[in-house]
Amino acid sequence: MKAVVMAGGEGTRLRPMTSSMPKPLLPVANRPIMEHVLRLLKRHGLNETVVTVQFLASLVRNYFGDGEELGMELTYANEEKPLGTAGSVKNAEEALKDDTFLVISGDALTDFDLTDLIRFHKEKGGLVTVCLTRVPNPLEFGITIVDEEGKVERFLEKPTWGQVFSDTINTGIYVMEPEIFDYVDADVSVDWSGDVFPQLMKEGRPIYGYVAEGYWEDVGTHESYVKAQADVLEGKVQVDMDGFEISPGVWIAEGAEVSPDAVLRGPLYIGDYAKVEAGVEIREHTVIGSNVVVKSGAFLHKAVVHDNVYIGPHSNLRGCVIGKNTDIMRAARIEDGAVIGDECLVGEESIIQGNVRVYPFKTIEAGAFVNTSVIWESRGQAHLFGARGVTGILNVEITPELVVRLAGAYATTLKKGATVTTARDHSRGARALKRAVISALQASAINVRDLENVPLPVARQQTARGSAGGIVLRTSPGVPDSVDIMFLDERGADLSLQQQRKLDRVYARQEYRRAFPGEIGDLQFPGSVFDAYTGSLLRRVDTTGVADSGLKVVVDASNGSAGLVLPSLLGRLGVDALTVNPGLDESRPTESAESRRAGLVRLGEIVASSRAAFGVRFDPVGERISLVDERGRIIEDDRALLVLLDLVAAEKRSGKVALPVTTTRIAEQVAAYHGTQVEWTTTSPDDLTRVGRAENTIFGGDGRGGFIVPEFSSVFDGSAAFVQLIGLVARTQLTLSQIDARIPRAHVLKRDVPTPWAVKGLVMRRVVEAAGDRQVDTTDGVRVVEADGRWALVLPDPAEAVTHLWAEGPDDASAQALLDGWAAVVDGAGH
Repeated sequence: MKAVVMAGGEGTRLRPMTSSMPKPLLPVANRPIMEHVLRLLKRHGLNETVVTVQFLASLVRNYFGDGEELGMELTYANEEKPLGTAGSVKNAEEALKDDTFLVISGDALTDFDLTDLIRFHKEKGGLVTVCLTRVPNPLEFGITIVDEEGKVERFLEKPTWGQVFSDTINTGIYVMEPEIFDYVDADVSVDWSGDVFPQLMKEGRPIYGYVAEGYWEDVGTHESYVKAQADVLEGKVQVDMDGFEISPGVWIAEGAEVSPDAVLRGPLYIGDYAKVEAGVEIREHTVIGSNVVVKSGAFLHKAVVHDNVYIGPHSNLRGCVIGKNTDIMRAARIEDGAVIGDECLVGEESIIQGNVRVYPFKTIEAGAFVNTSVIWESRGQAHLFGARGVTGILNVEITPELVVRLAGAYATTLKKGATVTTARDHSRGARALKRAVISALQASAINVRDLENVPLPVARQQTARGSAGGIVLRTSPGVPDSVDIMFLDERGADLSLQQQRKLDRVYARQEYRRAFPGEIGDLQFPGSVFDAYTGSLLRRVDTTGVADSGLKVVVDASNGSAGLVLPSLLGRLGVDALTVNPGLDESRPTESAESRRAGLVRLGEIVASSRAAFGVRFDPVGERISLVDERGRIIEDDRALLVLLDLVAAEKRSGKVALPVTTTRIAEQVAAYHGTQVEWTTTSPDDLTRVGRAENTIFGGDGRGGFIVPEFSSVFDGSAAFVQLIGLVARTQLTLSQIDARIPRAHVLKRDVPTPWAVKGLVMRRVVEAAGDRQVDTTDGVRVVEADGRWALVLPDPAEAVTHLWAEGPDDASAQALLDGWAAVVDGAGH
């Protein structure tokens, strides 16, 4: 039986290590990852192997040759262009078409029992057997569910936390019959789990899943690369080690010279012909490559040093990776998480801060203090994007330098000469950082339309008028010392998850486009933005009946940018309006929950005493609104959603409304009563926006003051919701309290359960298991519906170590009981 080793990946996330070396050749315990894979194949009798190569293919061929040194027969299948996981195996069809074969990745470290995997495949007699394993964090992998027979029921590639329903993932190891090639087109990019397997499942062909015991690590990131070294040294994975174990966990290869006065605290590995002088201290999880020289007084802890490196006297290396042929001079200090590429020179007494990337062939001057990457600037967080774009503490996490790099990365994703709209709230921090954004965009050959300080919906609308995208900076809601950088697409909506990932990748690779002098972008300040916005709003949203209604309303601008658009809007709307808190207050760019509540109470008092029809309070950026009825009573945000839904549905009588899965199912009753239907979305705003754009959508909302008025725009817009509400109230002649009174009470309870990152996938698997035969909805997270209609939703938070739970019942007590039950399941799995 033959095997196929996939060795064509670029390993972009591992740059600069993979800038000049293909990922399968990266050493783990001083042997290329792929050599560990080939030795595993040989141990299980798979001596004939085809290697698929593409990126830096000649280096892989030169290293392994025909496999004679390993006692194997290696042949190569070269891809001219990336063909995907299935396409690259198809490319080797000629060598594989006669018998069952095994597919394995050349860059994952494992010691799985391949003999048992092959036995399982032959026993089941399927076309494909997928080797599966359980991992703590399934986000970066394809997750898989199998039934008791071992048949695969469902695949999902690279899920979000809201889609995680298991911690069983596809390792990319497969046993296949040659008939599989009938399902793969030649010379095009095809993936197993994305293209071929779904097709097989559609046709009812059995795919089996074999859950392997043992070690498996996808060496795809710097963290997993360093972890793999530690795991080999700790004996957590069965691999062949060159050399001798001179004391427990201390491995020294042939020809290495280690002074008896060097301090060695294992587990550690010293490669062949390395030289370690007296006075050196080498601590656990350090791997030193071949021909490395470590001079007296040097200190290494959790450092991975590739071949032919010079480490000068009194240098200090902690938790870093050093590429081959690099010189580290006297007393240099390299901190945790830093990576130095091949053939670099790090000067005397220089300090390279943690997580800095130094690309190959660079020189760091003596005495330099390097806290950003060289030359492609500084490294990125694991995931830049949170729920509100990129968020962090002003001048600590979000600095002008980071903003420049981020804007440069965003510009790199757009065409040269494209236009980007920029805007901000009224805070000084956002004003200062926006200037950095504009400079970076212009320097990357992007033209900028700067709106200065405008409400967020105005920025979105203006972006949608011919810009390739937008960047808005604002103070994080409720967190005055924090700032959000919001990236918009060409429609003015938040970037989709896919676009965020693309921007994340460009930023992580730190490869930014720079403009030539003649290409520097223009900067414009468009005029009459507010008039254009209000004119468009009043043309598209139905205001018939408002002028003759004699309605009186109270509007609280909460000293934010909504106050900038209100004079123009209220004047043309022809309604008797009292505006409170219209001026901008730079010292209060956001508000706490307490100050918001106090503002609503004051608004209620003014509405009641002035006998207004209702009161509206805007958030500081004009995106969301809160309501007070004619008696001055606060209508809570989740009730306000139902009130507006009832008004809109009663008038439209058809179409669909977009609501997140966390909304009370009473919304379904309200919609159905008026002949409309609900389309449930995930909790992500970009998903609501997607449905808001659909042709027959009449309304959308998130239950937290965000409303979509589709006839005007597909994003949350406080002013549009306010105008729509005035028109609806004027035409129905009903008060908000009357509408509220005719809608049944909802009983939805929410709770957050702390969940370590390492067990989030396990938690979701336990939830699905605990659901048993009950109806399960995986629109976002896992929603379990009881036979009597009660439901609970379990949703992992994408940014924090928390799992969110919601439960709804006919009364608070039954909702509470349901919530307690599922909280116990989540808590039990998390401990």
